[in-house]
Amino acid sequence: MAFLHQILQRKQTELAAAKKLRSLSDLKNMIGEAPALRSFSSALRNGFGLIAEIKRKSPSAGEMRKENVAEAPAAYARCPVVKAVSVLTNSTDFGMGIEELARIKSLVPQPVLRKDFIFDEYQIYEARAFGADALLLMANVLERDRMQRLFELSRELNLDVLFEAHTREEIESIPAGASIYGINSRNFMASNRWHFAKLLTSLGLSNSCKGPDFSVQLQTFALIEHLPKTAIKVAESGVKPAKIAELIKLGYNAVLVGTSLLKASEGIGSILHEFEQALAGAPQKALNQAGQSLPA
Repeated sequence: MAFLHQILQRKQTELAAAKKLRSLSDLKNMIGEAPALRSFSSALRNGFGLIAEIKRKSPSAGEMRKENVAEAPAAYARCPVVKAVSVLTNSTDFGMGIEELARIKSLVPQPVLRKDFIFDEYQIYEARAFGADALLLMANVLERDRMQRLFELSRELNLDVLFEAHTREEIESIPAGASIYGINSRNFMASNRWHFAKLLTSLGLSNSCKGPDFSVQLQTFALIEHLPKTAIKVAESGVKPAKIAELIKLGYNAVLVGTSLLKASEGIGSILHEFEQALAGAPQKALNQAGQSLPA
């Protein structure tokens, strides 16, 4: 069974259970009581910084360091270079359900991103009902039409959308009007193409998986040259403090980091300080250029 095939099957099971627990009408009623939105896009325009992630585990990296996970909300809240917080809401594979998103939002001042395998309109309403300010849509698992529909619904609910891509073809499939692009250096495709394609087709998703490797490939960040000039550009996966200056020079406006923070043996506060130092040491000219092309 393919790696990503299995994750999507489990997500489909989670989604079915969620729909039994709460109807779409329930979610729409919850939205009226949801916390006020914080602008994810505005936060990323306000100088180069981190989208810092919270998860308890991952299929590729295993368990995170428990102390780091517990300390993460407070550490992110007081760190000046953390511009937003990403919360994994895939409980089976990443250890945190949608309820954790609401809890974490209550603990941090930054906007909160729902990061998950999102392919159903229900998940968009769910994100807004539980306090998300933005959500992730992945171009490697969504057909153009489905991605467009989910984008339009997100905009109706005033949610920002971070579109994730791994290839030039995926970038070109992202809807017109997108303003936040993420380039993920982790090749997260399935090792068994036939099973994966069969599952994606059954879900109405893309069946164009292109390879078996899901390792980090930092050269993927060069795809930034294919992004719109005025887009907010996010580098995802495999980013260590030593790479910050290079990514700023390339033109990125933010980096999404998770595992390197949450598995750090020296503690999450210490690794965050390393990112702060790396950012402080980046050439000021490059920092200025990183924000010059962004829309107001």
